Amino acid sequence: MSEPTGAARRRGPFKVGDQVQLTDPKGRHYTFTLEAGKNFHTHKGSFPHDELIGAPEGSVVRTTGNVAYLALRPLLPDYVLSMPRGAAVVYPKDAGQILAFGDIFPGARVVEAGVGSGALSTFLLRAIGEQGMLHSYERREDFAEIAQQNVERYFGSPHPAWQLTVGDLQDNLSDTDVDRVVLDMLAPWECLEAVSKALVPGGILCAYVATTTQLSRTVESIREIGCFAEPQPWESMIRNWHVEGLAVRPDHRMIGHTGFLVTARRLADGVEAPLRRRRPSKGAYGDDYDGPGSTSSRA
Repeated sequence: MSEPTGAARRRGPFKVGDQVQLTDPKGRHYTFTLEAGKNFHTHKGSFPHDELIGAPEGSVVRTTGNVAYLALRPLLPDYVLSMPRGAAVVYPKDAGQILAFGDIFPGARVVEAGVGSGALSTFLLRAIGEQGMLHSYERREDFAEIAQQNVERYFGSPHPAWQLTVGDLQDNLSDTDVDRVVLDMLAPWECLEAVSKALVPGGILCAYVATTTQLSRTVESIREIGCFAEPQPWESMIRNWHVEGLAVRPDHRMIGHTGFLVTARRLADGVEAPLRRRRPSKGAYGDDYDGPGSTSSRA
């Protein structure tokens, strides 16, 4: 039985072509690709790549300046934060939420719109495996080219479960019986009618947006279209902790707002969404409000 795509690059001794992440004594990271006969240079000296080729992961190398560096393969979160970008990437904390609350499972049929630099595509492909299907749509050809290079660099080859289409999702979507749809775009509400036809009953729509106005219009549009259960919006934040002996406190820096996530389940055809029991606060919908597409709602 052959190994899954990219698995051989995640284990065993370092090989030519592997990506290596060095960590210096101050915790700073440096990522490069191993090449026979090459040298890695820093302001603290250099060392030959050959010193790592064949060495086990977790080795320590010393530069000519006698500075020690820990050598490991970069984790996927490290990789997506350091890879070349055409557009902003989906941060690992949000990608993890999408995989968990979007219930991305091995073998899932997934449609993605807004590929950007390919960060989320890489997470999705690793989750669905070779028996799944990921069809990604990207409007900009230059972004699509960068994303394809990043994905193939991570897996070491083209992934057999991935199809990349350049164009608007609402104009090109032909997939049917889709389990999950992930929208990372400026106006996800424009795609709701198309994706509602592609999703299977019980399928999950997940939208990733940056601003409160996008969040509001996305949620209200999902409610208005009528074929989804009540949408669930949220955001997540990460705060690391400093732990040194008795000095235990939160770090001064944290990963705060990066984006909002919204998930909603596809209802069976012909079924009306149950009425919401939660009553909105007084004044939430003014007299001039006539839906998420109105002029007043965009003001």
